[in-house]
Amino acid sequence: MITKGVKELCAHAETIIETWTVEQAMEHYGDDDVVFVDIRDIRELWREGAIPGAMHSPRGMLEFWVDPNSPYAKEAFQSGKRFCFFCAGGLRSALAALAVHDMGLAPVCHMRGGYAAWREAGGATEEKIQRPPKQA
Repeated sequence: MITKGVKELCAHAETIIETWTVEQAMEHYGDDDVVFVDIRDIRELWREGAIPGAMHSPRGMLEFWVDPNSPYAKEAFQSGKRFCFFCAGGLRSALAALAVHDMGLAPVCHMRGGYAAWREAGGATEEKIQRPPKQA
């Protein structure tokens, strides 16, 4: 039996990590010291578009990309910049931001309302074109 649901997990995460409103995120969009990190599945980006300049880090690989000792580590996460995580609606990003915060990545925050709130507020978006599969 589930004793703690997604809503409770996300509410707990928001007591620990910084949460930006979409307006706060828009104020920092374009800042050299802030990296927007889109944790949605690639199919969501193809279907709905993306925030221009945001780093795509699928949720399933995030911890592996953040850990400098992982064979999958991404140098961008070692930059010392602030990372603003977002997903479609703001739930997965709260949990992701807490996970990387617990790993020691700082400073981190997440955007309440996610990409949906960004689009609704008139934030910049771009189409993401699906690439053909690599030939073997």
